[in-house]
Amino acid sequence: MPVDRPVVGVLALQGDVREHLAMLTGAGATALPVRRPAELSEVDGLVLPGGESTTMSRLLETFELLEPLRERIAAGLPAFGSCAGMILLAREVLDGRPDQRQLGGLDVVVRRNAFGRQVDSFESDLDFTGLGAPGETPLHAVFIRAPWVERVGDGVEVLARVPDTPAAGDAAARIVAVRQGSVLATAFHPELTGDERVHRLFVGMVRDRVPA
Repeated sequence: MPVDRPVVGVLALQGDVREHLAMLTGAGATALPVRRPAELSEVDGLVLPGGESTTMSRLLETFELLEPLRERIAAGLPAFGSCAGMILLAREVLDGRPDQRQLGGLDVVVRRNAFGRQVDSFESDLDFTGLGAPGETPLHAVFIRAPWVERVGDGVEVLARVPDTPAAGDAAARIVAVRQGSVLATAFHPELTGDERVHRLFVGMVRDRVPA
């Protein structure tokens, strides 16, 4: 039987750490900030929040978290990346910097800053697989200098796309949420809307991986 309240960390180097901690707590986890390898070793799952992906990769090296986190994800640690977190988890990044480091975990190719500059932020209602019965309330998504997924590998499940409408412009039908095994990623920021469904999905993924 899975544990009732798994311990889920939030990488606390940059981004919406407090917001993710609050959403995880509401979704049924014991939520902790993670800044050091010893703290990483204590969690059953980890959220990688938004921020600036190249800065975050440098900070992971500075705080000696890059290799331990790569190893734990490769060993099956459930991970959820939002926005920059999605970029860090991807196998390949288009238009990334040469010194950018990847964590792996997702066999996807993402385009960094695909939605444009921060003043060009975008919002949309999405049909998101796995959040409930078909036809339930769509998920409202907020994109801020967001990536999107250009290509997915055979083992990657596409969970959400931007609706294919003229209002979406170049973002129409783009992939913005994926899952591969115990790794989940969204191009948008679910921590900003008050809707806990994505965090509940991830906490459930963590709970299923933790033995009683």
